Amino acid sequence: MKVAVVGATGMVGEVMLKVLAERNFPITELFLVASERSVGKQLIYKNKEYTVIGLEEAVAAKPHVAIFSAGGGTSLEWAPKFAAAGTTVIDNSSAWRMDPTKKLVVPEINAHELTKDDKIIANPNCSTIQMVMALAPLHKKYKMKRVVVSTYQSVSGTGVKAVKQLENEIAGIQGEMAYPYPIGRNALPHCDVFEANGYTKEEMKLAREPQKIFNDKSFSVTATAVRIPTSGGHSESVNVEFINDFDLLEVRQLLGETPGVVLQDDTATNLYPMPIFAHDKDEVFVGRLRRDETQPNTLNMWIVADNLRKGAATNAIQIGEALIERGLL
Repeated sequence: MKVAVVGATGMVGEVMLKVLAERNFPITELFLVASERSVGKQLIYKNKEYTVIGLEEAVAAKPHVAIFSAGGGTSLEWAPKFAAAGTTVIDNSSAWRMDPTKKLVVPEINAHELTKDDKIIANPNCSTIQMVMALAPLHKKYKMKRVVVSTYQSVSGTGVKAVKQLENEIAGIQGEMAYPYPIGRNALPHCDVFEANGYTKEEMKLAREPQKIFNDKSFSVTATAVRIPTSGGHSESVNVEFINDFDLLEVRQLLGETPGVVLQDDTATNLYPMPIFAHDKDEVFVGRLRRDETQPNTLNMWIVADNLRKGAATNAIQIGEALIERGLL
């Protein structure tokens, strides 16, 4: 199994290498790929040193799978070149997510849709992944009608520059700004760029991607995405209206039995999901389950996950595992 990690020197790329090693992904040959400025750098994987190579060299090597986390522009240009060489691309950027010819995959939900013809597979947005993981068993049972989500997203979702901005502010150092305002002791209702409708791209990803993942347009999602001064882990307040009524005990049971979901819902002992619990873990944590007392068939819930792991690297690697399992690689 020849594997390329494209964007290996970036924040998500580093986590990808960590997760590949932890999950013992079956690699016989590994290619660590990055932009020209990083070519020649040395990186360690499983105690072995690798030299970073460029994209041309990586395509020529014809890896079986290439896991991309190198930005939308790179993905749009290079994913088709890898695919033309026979490589299956798993792309972590937003470049291919809403392309009707490409699958948008959360393995626990829709890996069964993958075929040998899928040479470019899209990894959903980090905030989308954790939300649909928690909603999937509930949608199956009660049928969602409308979802209202507000996010509390960590600076690591923006990248290294944003993490450094927060660290500088905590230390009282003037430095380069990733955001138009300070992030320490602040909350920015501004994730990604604003679109013509007044929503940010992040908010529209949350609105559009779940429908594609579930292959179902019978429900709608509206979102407000907010950046907060945490270094890792995204949190979401989700209000979901169902067509059919639910029983809270049954909801807890369904979530407790869902692979990849951990129920943390005991207010008597102050047990609820928080980024510090989710750090460096692959599960999606769900709690604060309660009825919305203002309208029927409506549930409030709180969802937290490590955005660099299940929200990015782990989900992409799980797609690779699903392809192997199904004999598609």
